[in-house]
Amino acid sequence: MTQNVLSCASFISALSAEELLNNFAQQMGAWRHCLYFLSNTRNEYVMMYSLTVFENLVNKMWLGVASQDKMEIRSCLPKLLLAQHKALPFFIRNKLCKVIVDIGRQDWPMFYHDFFTNTLQLIQSPTMASLGLVLLKTTSEEMACPREDLSVARKDELRKLLLEQVPTVLGLLTGILETIWDKHSVTAATPPPSPTSGESGENLLGSLLQGTHYSKLLSQPIPALDDDSQQLCSLALECLAHLFSWIPLSTSITPSLLASIFHFARFGCDLRMGGSGQVDRSRLGVLAMTCINELVSKNCVPLDFEEYLLRMFQQTFFLLQRLTRENNAHTVKSRLQELDESYVEKFTDFLRLFVSVHLRRIESNAQFPVVEFLALLFKYTFNQPTHEGYFACLDIWSIFLDYLTTKIKSRLADRDGVLNRYKDALVLLLREVLNRIQFRYNQAQLEELDDETLDDDQQTEWQRYLRQSLEVVVKVMELLPSHAFATLFPVLQEDLDVYLGLQQFIVTSGTSRRLNITAENDCRRLHCALRDLSSLLQAVGRLAGYFIGDVFAARFNDALAVVERLVEVTCYGSQISLYDLETAVPSVLKPDLIDVHAQSLAALQAYSHWLAQFYSEVQRQNQSRFISLVTSTMDATAPLITAKVPEKLLLSACHLMVSMATTVRPVFLVTLPAVQNIFNLITESQTRRLPQEAHMLVCRALSNMLLLPWSNLPESEQQWQTRSSSHASLLAALTRHYRLLRGTANQPPHRLGLEDTVLHQTLPVLRDIVDSISGESTKSRQICYQSLQESVQVSLGLFPVFIQQPDVTDEMLSFFLTLFQGLRVQMGVPFTGQIIHTFLSMFTREQLAASILQEGSAGCRVVEKFLKILQVVVQEPGQAFKPFLPSIIALCMEQVYPIVAERSSPDVKAEMFELLYQVLHHNWRYFFKTSVLASVQRGSAEEAMENEAQFSAAMQAFGQSFLQPDIHIFKQNLSYLESLNSKHKLYHRKLFRTSMLFHFINVLLQVLLHKSHDLLQEEIALAVYNMASVDFDAFYSAFMPEFLNGCQGVDANQRAVLGRNFKLERDLPSFTQSVHRLVNDLRYYRLCNSSLPTGTVKL
Repeated sequence: MTQNVLSCASFISALSAEELLNNFAQQMGAWRHCLYFLSNTRNEYVMMYSLTVFENLVNKMWLGVASQDKMEIRSCLPKLLLAQHKALPFFIRNKLCKVIVDIGRQDWPMFYHDFFTNTLQLIQSPTMASLGLVLLKTTSEEMACPREDLSVARKDELRKLLLEQVPTVLGLLTGILETIWDKHSVTAATPPPSPTSGESGENLLGSLLQGTHYSKLLSQPIPALDDDSQQLCSLALECLAHLFSWIPLSTSITPSLLASIFHFARFGCDLRMGGSGQVDRSRLGVLAMTCINELVSKNCVPLDFEEYLLRMFQQTFFLLQRLTRENNAHTVKSRLQELDESYVEKFTDFLRLFVSVHLRRIESNAQFPVVEFLALLFKYTFNQPTHEGYFACLDIWSIFLDYLTTKIKSRLADRDGVLNRYKDALVLLLREVLNRIQFRYNQAQLEELDDETLDDDQQTEWQRYLRQSLEVVVKVMELLPSHAFATLFPVLQEDLDVYLGLQQFIVTSGTSRRLNITAENDCRRLHCALRDLSSLLQAVGRLAGYFIGDVFAARFNDALAVVERLVEVTCYGSQISLYDLETAVPSVLKPDLIDVHAQSLAALQAYSHWLAQFYSEVQRQNQSRFISLVTSTMDATAPLITAKVPEKLLLSACHLMVSMATTVRPVFLVTLPAVQNIFNLITESQTRRLPQEAHMLVCRALSNMLLLPWSNLPESEQQWQTRSSSHASLLAALTRHYRLLRGTANQPPHRLGLEDTVLHQTLPVLRDIVDSISGESTKSRQICYQSLQESVQVSLGLFPVFIQQPDVTDEMLSFFLTLFQGLRVQMGVPFTGQIIHTFLSMFTREQLAASILQEGSAGCRVVEKFLKILQVVVQEPGQAFKPFLPSIIALCMEQVYPIVAERSSPDVKAEMFELLYQVLHHNWRYFFKTSVLASVQRGSAEEAMENEAQFSAAMQAFGQSFLQPDIHIFKQNLSYLESLNSKHKLYHRKLFRTSMLFHFINVLLQVLLHKSHDLLQEEIALAVYNMASVDFDAFYSAFMPEFLNGCQGVDANQRAVLGRNFKLERDLPSFTQSVHRLVNDLRYYRLCNSSLPTGTVKL
């Protein structure tokens, strides 16, 4: 063993040694030798190996062990444990305990009746208590939620047996905790004497708020525990934590037990001891909080337990007071900093569970002071020593604010009463969260936040901090809109004054412009003010939604003040182009100035819905104020739309322009000089091109100005003719170079370098333009297609030229896909047919194979886009595209499917199966001529079926996909079959019922047996039920016997038991339970049978 484990031997001899050991372990009598080894060796490797042999014997071969041998093993191993447990290393002792518990799992109570009583006796023996607790914890772990190496009946029996023992066990654990606490409290008592000595458990729990006994008791010094007591308490609390994870809440969890747990929870709050003792004491606190959290996480609270719950919360309230108490020696923050980090985490978890699960229960109880609780939570939140701790507390406030919002919406009559109760807390919360995001109040902490590295959500630590803080601000705004606005707007004004005052410090010399602020202190103050302004602008932008809709008129003046201020700021920024200034600290101040300018544009963009509502209100009145706001906005935006402006600022300007064109839609927008300048910039070919994303956004905005209908105006006033010709000229200019490619259609592909670039620049822009109007009126789409027509024909002509270049083909197919999704009606049937025909002829089997076999490449994306286009085609109602169905199905089943069927990669499969599903769902009558009603009325015998071979091939493909490992394809396809059944009664169709149904059920049951797709257990069981329910009689009388007969690895007797246990139920819950039971027990029998040596007699 030593040679093998320490790798002193060569690889080959290690392998042969391992084989020898495995063979030895499989022999029935091996356990006798192992028992001898355990009794006579001190070599840890030999002991561990011997215990593994026993574990294998008990869990896999126990059925075949003679009863005499079982008795001997049941007798010897516990004796060995009792005799040697002190001398054994911990991990050997724990393994031996597990083997004994495994025997109990198999034989208790029938053949091992004293298993549990032995454990209880050990717990009650002073010298053996810790060993008893290890056995108890292992019993809870292995028996309450056992693995699948037991039958369902045995699992249920064990759970029932354990639940009967719970009151006794909890009583013993309470005794251990109380005894140790009392013993050490008494011995450690210094005047004033500890009141614990004469109090009974019930009195101790007198309500925290009604009497002082309890608070006095909890204020007593925490006793100093010796190492053995500390170890024993740790084990007891670990046992409780595991027990609480599965036992239901009941009166077995007594007040005295809860009181004991809370005593130990105080160990985490205590700062008096240093060194390693402190760590051990903190661990007791962490374990106690784990127990409390297990209880609090249960949502189902019996009536008789609610009072206990209230007491628990009162006790935790006391702990929270203790944690947030200030004294001369410690601020709250330094207290929390010195505590064990895990303890603070557990405490925060408790608070989150309390607020999310139980606040609604406790809030109305007069004995629980919710407002005072919130005051303590406030102190706890804003004194967190770590950012993560602060985020976790902000989450708790978010949950509370959501709860309050829901409550107010459901109790409109009592709205003011509820709000007034919490108003002070909300006001404080809002002010403090706002302070925390401002450098002027919180610079040291904010400077620590990383603003460069992106996390999984693509945001930096600073962005996450700001986002989570603003979530809370917005939620308070929803509850107290006018107050929140009155708090936020003046703070914004202060920082704006600093920003707007920068103009006086600009010094111009020659062509350069410099910001004349150079003193280090001034630069730092300016940096802080600009960072704060940027954050507050984001906050103001987030509030935009609370000024529109029903409250538009009531909050009009506030919103107008914000919008006018934002327009002023954006105009100012653009006029004096702050982004272009030279500064004393360019690496800091320049990004700050750019960010403020970009955020002011983004905040103004957030008010575009308010501007749209303002526009509709003043449509027939004096529009001067509205016109002035829009004109100034465009004057601020236009100068920024140039390649010389930093991209962050350029994109903010482009997004604002898109919102003005798409959301606000003023009639006069196109005629503004600023907008005319942008038209000229985009359509003149000699100007330097904008970066691609900005170019796309500007083109979308210009196109939408001309295409989108103006709100609140009749059709006759929409000026479609003028707008149509303007749109045609715009697109003619945008596609000028692209349309010239028509002449290259006959050139060899390798000569097309420049053309490639033009294509990659133009098609995404056209795609974006089509995409943005795809949901709009017919007229908009008509004009769009007229302007695009020539480019579409050029694209179709170029397609065959580029078929061998997947990246170009990908771009072209993306464009065609968008056309099919948005403009297929406008393109008309003949031209659409021509496109499909071209595609079908280009994608030969060889071309498809070449594309698909480049895994994860542009080639695969090309085929996926092509299949997506076909999905759009087959979903089209009416007869226009029906003639393409046979060739689409043939392409799917004869060309694509054979290539992807055996490949493990999911590329192309998902789209191909979706296409098959859409073919079946939208063209059901291509296969089944009669309606569902008609087939029911005539009886299924006369069901007319067409294209049967294609239908069968599609079903076979679905069935085959269930045998493959990819869980996403499995889930998708199972949902497709279920959908076809709910919409078209697929499982009831004669062909499916007679020749496919049992095959599908069989495959799904085999998947459950192999546990290859365990995440989908519920979905698979539901599908099996839906299939079986087509004809339960046939399922029970024909399928089940046939399925069981075909099951390998079980004997006739076991098959009979499996059959009997599958109850003839017809409701979903019972049926599902039977399926899971069948799967569990079949796996269990196979496991037992496969581990027995051949020829074993099973007893």
